[in-house]
Amino acid sequence: MTTTRLPATARSRRTVAVLAMAAYLGCVLATNWASIHWPPLNVYGLLIPAGTMFAGTTLALRDLVHEHLGMPGVAGGLITGAALSAVLATPRIALASVAAFTLSELLDTAVYARLRRHCRATALIASNLAGLTVDSAVFVPVAFGSLTALPGQLVGKAAATLLALAAVHAARRARRR
Repeated sequence: MTTTRLPATARSRRTVAVLAMAAYLGCVLATNWASIHWPPLNVYGLLIPAGTMFAGTTLALRDLVHEHLGMPGVAGGLITGAALSAVLATPRIALASVAAFTLSELLDTAVYARLRRHCRATALIASNLAGLTVDSAVFVPVAFGSLTALPGQLVGKAAATLLALAAVHAARRARRR
């Protein structure tokens, strides 16, 4: 049997794609684990579910998966993430996670795919804001049975997203040098 060797750039892109998918799925699991095992943070009266701190990284990694694997890769990640959530989280967190994850990721991906041709930074910001809003609006009431944590979830996810986007921007600038 003969194997063909991929050019270095193709191997590198495939390695980045695999690592991005693994990190993305790891963040999904970390989000659920933190939501179950860590108490919410109380920041100036805002209750912020502990899993919120992984939101920005999860969304940024989803965008990286989209860049390297396209819509089929994102769909595969979405299905795998939903299945892992259903198996590994408590029933209430799993239901909330799967519902919120599916709806927010579909919206996030659609917004990102539509805007990325024009300006990648705008696509990242707009898609992540759309996704985090839908995710929070679905996850919080299903997971916790009330809307008490919704304002904190939105603020926390927005802050986590801005930090992750700043890190992505810094990494891209460093790579160009």
